[in-house]
Order: sequence, then structure tokens, then C-alpha cells
Amino acid sequence: MYKKIRIKNGLNVVVSPMPGMTSVTLGIWIGVGGRYESQEQSGISHFVEHMLFKGTHTRTTKDLKESIEGIGGAFNGFTSDEVTCYMVKVPAKYTELGLDVLTDMVLDAKFDEEDITRERSVICEEIKMYRDQPSDHILDLLSETMWPDDALGRPLTGSIANVKKIKRKELINFRDKNYQPGNIAVVAAGKVDPEKVACYVRDRFKNNKKSNNSNFKKAKVTQNRSRIKIRESNTNQAHIAFGFHASRDKNRERFAIKMMNVILGGNMSSRLFEELREKHGLCYDISSSYKRHSDIGEVQIHAGVDAGKAVKSVVAILDELKKLRDLGVSEDELSRAKEYAKGQFLLAIEATSTRMMWLGDRFMVHRNIPEVKDVLKSIDSVGIEDIQKVSQSIFKSSFANLAVIGKLENKERNKIRKEVNKL
Repeated sequence: MYKKIRIKNGLNVVVSPMPGMTSVTLGIWIGVGGRYESQEQSGISHFVEHMLFKGTHTRTTKDLKESIEGIGGAFNGFTSDEVTCYMVKVPAKYTELGLDVLTDMVLDAKFDEEDITRERSVICEEIKMYRDQPSDHILDLLSETMWPDDALGRPLTGSIANVKKIKRKELINFRDKNYQPGNIAVVAAGKVDPEKVACYVRDRFKNNKKSNNSNFKKAKVTQNRSRIKIRESNTNQAHIAFGFHASRDKNRERFAIKMMNVILGGNMSSRLFEELREKHGLCYDISSSYKRHSDIGEVQIHAGVDAGKAVKSVVAILDELKKLRDLGVSEDELSRAKEYAKGQFLLAIEATSTRMMWLGDRFMVHRNIPEVKDVLKSIDSVGIEDIQKVSQSIFKSSFANLAVIGKLENKERNKIRKEVNKL
């Protein structure tokens, strides 16, 4: 499915040839994100990401965009807790151009002082935008609740105060420290030759010396009681987000959590969607997700409900968690969850962009790229007893985290706290 090539300076190249495609998706992955930042520099990884799109010493920001969009390609980047990625999707015949644009950004970004000033303002507006959207802001509030003393509890954009303080020298020093060969992977998927990509990368990064990877402090979970944050907001809806820490030590346990999540709230035939939307009409949308970091996981549940039905919705969610934990799941539910998970995975890796993203995440965050057959085998190996075991270990009142944004009276807040502590 893929070929991995490590060049002498420590940089890794991961390529998945898909000869039947007409496109290629290319990504340069940097092993640094929000978890690597100090409190004082929170948001700097994201700021650096923005600046790499603002031009190099040979290309303006307009040149960068026109180089890719002028050939029908797509251009993007993102910062997460543990990685930063710059990516393009282009017609296969423009593979070298795509690589040239990305490497130019990573190796020769200009960091012009005027651009930094403008982008500082842009990022501050981005922060305000997320704060004004409760469906986004609730997840930041949940992270803050779940990880009160950890970088995972801080927004990746940083705070407006931090963004205003970060100077050009700090941005360049952070880039120079972390954007080193031993901390970089070039990942490609599509109609592409692994040896040609590796040859290009060797040439472009030949002046970079080998360096060690950066590190971050692993998360410690010391929670022994529920944590609840309710923030007042003059909105028509109340946004509810539950979060539970989930171990990721064993492969079987991880896949059991994946299947449990599908059954709980992973699609429109899930228990939460069926109960809260279809049966009681409490919400338009509700879902759960299983988020994996390199050292720990999280199970999250999110719904937007009528402000006057926040308590009823919280109770309904808790009831579903109790049923899952105490009564387990049926063979039919588990069978459907497995087929859904396998189907979604196989459909995803048919596309060059999602395959590149999967390969990059597996290699840079989890340090392992499994074979497709092994993923399918792991899904099939999950049994009913595995689902109940992980549900019992995760869904306890002492491990519960809840964030709510909306208009709630004191008696409603007290009722919610009481119900969560009964889990």
C-alpha cells in the first residue's frame, strides 16, 4: 500500500502509489503542534502555519496560491495538537510543482514584518469567529474542562493576548527549532512514483543537518470527580458537550472504543441520534466521536438543543450511557457497527487526499502505519464483552466532564450537576 524511505538527514518520505488515479495529494508534516507550546507561547504553531502561506523569498502569497489554483489544484494547511501539515492536491503531471511550492514554504518562508502585523489581526478575528459560534466554542470549553493543567486544554489558536505578544524573532526561532529534517515527513498518495518523490526531497533538503525530534509532556489523568462548566450565553440553543478520558494502551481496547462510539453516536442510526432526535425531537444533530492522541484518547458527545430542554437532553444522554455500560450491546448492533466502520475506512482511503491524511497521521502521531487487512481484522475481532468492558471503564461519574453554553437558570444548573453525579 505504501513505501517508506528515510533519507540520511532523518527526514522520512511515505508514498502510496495509486496508479488508477489522475491526481496526487502531497503533504509536508511537521512534528509540532499545540502540545509542544509553553503557556506563554500558546498559539505559536498556528501563527507559524499562517505565516508560511504569506510568501517566500521567491514567491509572494499571491504567487503561491496562483501556482496551485492556476493548475486546478487545492491548497490547505492545518495545525493540531501534535502536528502541523501543509498540503496540496494537484493533477499528477504537476507533482513536482506541488512539491516545489510546499518545500519553498517550509524552507524559505519570508516572515515579513508587515505580513506578521496583518496576520496577527487575521488570527485575532479567527479567534473571535470561533468564540461567536457556540458549536465550535463549546469544544474549546470542553477541552479546558477535561485538561485544566495541560496544553490539551488550550485552544490551538492561542488567546488574543498571546497572539498580540508574539514577535517575529519568536516565530522564526520556533520554526527553526522544530522544522528540522528529523521532525518532518513528506507524504504522498496518488499517481506518483515513490523514488521520484524521494529523489526530489533529497535534493531540496540536502543542506539540512540531521536533528532530533521535539518532545512534549505526556498527559496525566488524575480526575476523581466530575467536572462541569456552564457558561451563560444569550442564544436560542444550549450547546452540550460531554467528554471522557479513554486509554489507548492496547490495540484491542482502541478498536472496542471505536465500535462502541459507532453504536453510541457515530452515525444517524446510532443510539443517541435515534433517542434524542428521532424519538424525542430534542435536537437537530447529536454525535459522539473518539479522538486519539499519541498517548491518550477522548470520547466526546456534542449536541445543540433548545435552551429550555437542556436538562432533559442531558438526562437523555446520561440514560444512554448507562444503558450502554450496564446492559451492553446486541450482536446485531455490533455487526452493523463493524460493517459501517470497515466501509467508511475503505471508502476513505479510495481518495488521494484522505489516504494521504491517514498515512500522515498514522506515521507522525501514532508512529505506525498498519496494513489495511490488519485494520479490518482488528475491527472484526471486537466482541460484545469488549464493548461492555470499555464502556464500564469510561462512563463513570467520577470521570465525567461536561461543558454547557446557554441560558440556564440556577435550578437547571443544579439539576444537571445532580444528574451527572448519578452516572
